[in-house]
Amino acid sequence: MKTEQAGFVEHITPKSEDFSRWYTDVVLKAELADYAPVRGCMVIRPHGFAIWENIQRLLDGRFKATGHKNAYFPLLIPESLLRKESEHVEGFAPEVAWVTRGGQEELAERLVVRPTSETIICSMYSRWIKSWRDLPVLINQWCNVLRWEKTTRPFLRTTEFLWQEGHTAHRTAEEAEQEALRMLDVYRDFATNDLAIPVVWGQKTESEKFAGALRTYCIEALMTDGRALQAGTSHNLGQNFARVFDITFLDEDNRLKHVWQTSWGVSTRLIGALVMVHGDERGLALPPAVAPIQVVIVPIMPPKDKEAVLARAREIAARLSGRFRVHLDDREEYSPGWKFNDWELRGVPLRMEIGPRDLKAGQVMLARRHSGEKESVSQEGIEETVARVLDEIQKGLYERARRFRDENTHDVDTYDEFQSIASSALPGFIRAGWCGSAECEAAIKAETGATIRCIPFEDAGKGTCVRCGKDGGRIVYFAKAY
Repeated sequence: MKTEQAGFVEHITPKSEDFSRWYTDVVLKAELADYAPVRGCMVIRPHGFAIWENIQRLLDGRFKATGHKNAYFPLLIPESLLRKESEHVEGFAPEVAWVTRGGQEELAERLVVRPTSETIICSMYSRWIKSWRDLPVLINQWCNVLRWEKTTRPFLRTTEFLWQEGHTAHRTAEEAEQEALRMLDVYRDFATNDLAIPVVWGQKTESEKFAGALRTYCIEALMTDGRALQAGTSHNLGQNFARVFDITFLDEDNRLKHVWQTSWGVSTRLIGALVMVHGDERGLALPPAVAPIQVVIVPIMPPKDKEAVLARAREIAARLSGRFRVHLDDREEYSPGWKFNDWELRGVPLRMEIGPRDLKAGQVMLARRHSGEKESVSQEGIEETVARVLDEIQKGLYERARRFRDENTHDVDTYDEFQSIASSALPGFIRAGWCGSAECEAAIKAETGATIRCIPFEDAGKGTCVRCGKDGGRIVYFAKAY
């Protein structure tokens, strides 16, 4: 049997020493992902992909409950389609990858490896939509996209990543606006209740909105290094793409009209958010809602009691497996202590220990990953006990993250104070007045590195612009961001 130290995971860089290295250590050593031979790409390992599958399952259920259906569109997009919408192509031009040869032949027209799918989907909608009876069109696709990033980091920014992108078409501007806001609320609800990540939500500024959109809405989360992460976006595309791609329908009044559109998406960067919001010096700490394994059972098996302990552990695992994602770790080549550390690294929310003493007492020991709290509980009614504890863990993770966000959200009146906080080791969210001018927004970004993350939906009141001093500005959220 291996000792608790031998063969266990190598040292994880402390968060306080180097947050970036800590993050990479956790991603690699918890076996979420590994670097691929292709620059800027990653291999998502089974543990990481299982988290993504749970994210997919929970979001896909929400999408279908709101009337959306899944489809799939091609990976390759003709250059002529991308260039139809000038603002869109200008926004993505630096990031696109081109296919110029097919086999031994030069292509007559270059193909883009999709950075996003608005153009090819719009070309299909122009064929499919003819009448008001065809509307609304509510389609989502789960796929990969490719953007030629210069600086990459697993999950947070990679050349290829996985995501979902919803694309809808509507009769009226009001319906499109309702859809964009409804889907943003779906993301907010998912982040809050499943990822246990508190977010602020609102509208992006003109300079930060999606290329080609009328308006962009977002949810923004605060990581534990004090930087913000855009966790989801929803775009009201207006009629911009509809006019370019001639997506028209004959309305009830017998007039030909352009549709109103939206698009919205989240990606595998949500896994990066889980690491940075909930992780600690021991590795991951996953919310039960998305954890691949919710409960790991570790039997303590001295030779003379091995069979009895294993039999009870298997019985409990069978009882729990109908309601929870359970794993019985009955490996004999590792010590219990080694297993404890290994499962903590991987972020399993709840560990159940059972040994000879527990067998005699009719109990098991439960250890919560996020807090380290341990308690002995009866084996009788263990299903309900586990349900209660997992619910407490889910809520506990959210409350811990919410407290951190609130404690690191700063209300600022002067530019000196703004600059001081923005340059600190833990900048967090900065709430301050903004006059609405692109000039002040750009100057603040250039001088401090902080950007406007969102103009919040809730009325935060009016305030003097933190940079130019003009009265009557909106209170907005600033932060340094990934």
